[in-house]
Amino acid sequence: MRLRFVTIGLSLVLGAGLSFAQTPPATDSAPAPSAQAPAATPAPAPVPPVSTTPPASASAPVPTEPAPASPAPQATPVPAPAAEVPPSSTPAPAASAPAPATPAEPQSPTTAQPAPTPAPASPAQPTPAPAQQTARSTLFPGAGDPTNVEEGVLVTKPTAVFSGTTTWDDGFKTLKNAFRKIEDELKKAGIAPAGRPVTVFAHTDDKGFRFEAMIPLASVPEGKTELTPEIKFGKTPEGKAFRFVHKDAYDEIDGTYETITAYLDAKDIESKDAFVEEYVSDLTDSADTNLEVNIYVQPK
Repeated sequence: MRLRFVTIGLSLVLGAGLSFAQTPPATDSAPAPSAQAPAATPAPAPVPPVSTTPPASASAPVPTEPAPASPAPQATPVPAPAAEVPPSSTPAPAASAPAPATPAEPQSPTTAQPAPTPAPASPAQPTPAPAQQTARSTLFPGAGDPTNVEEGVLVTKPTAVFSGTTTWDDGFKTLKNAFRKIEDELKKAGIAPAGRPVTVFAHTDDKGFRFEAMIPLASVPEGKTELTPEIKFGKTPEGKAFRFVHKDAYDEIDGTYETITAYLDAKDIESKDAFVEEYVSDLTDSADTNLEVNIYVQPK
């Protein structure tokens, strides 16, 4: 650094002093671009005073020592341009501002389109419900699926009747076969059933029971009293009745009848000897726990 100041003094003696005095301003602008070397560039600024150069050329190196003092004050303005740098960095986040406004989010509504697909499935489910309600009872208007006993009136319907007797052990199989016979003969005659199968238990004892298996019809062919010698035309029971519901295997139906007996005793209701079973579901197996039976008891 000091050698540079000596060379600068010699150049002042040899060259024109006044012309060299004009060069220092150029040196002041030179340090501005180089922010990292403040000590080197400001040194020429204090040296150019003209008063020192004319008396002696050897005195030129003497002012070199105060020269470093002058760069110190000039070093302080150097941070000032550094302060200007942060404002230039602040616009950088502004460029990131448009980034959140990415159009990727509008794509989310497109994914919501598959949601409507389950909607059509829900209306398909209610459709079987009305079918079950219409088939729940042919004889008892307004019958639903109550947990309690319902009181109402049995409505009589024309029917095809197969009568017989059986033991308790063979009762389920005998009734199932009786309904199949009636259905087969109705099909041959071109007559459509118009209700759920019904059994009227005309008489019971310890060994078995006498029954009348019936399938309701819309109407009886005019002038006919029988479908076959075994199958006659008749009517289902009518009048006031209490409806009980059995939902379990047919093998467990005795438990429901015990409940019915307890109910009638508690209400002090005297019933007719005959009782009626209406099969809401098909008789497939005596152990089928999905079986549903309406049991009607008529008071005297």
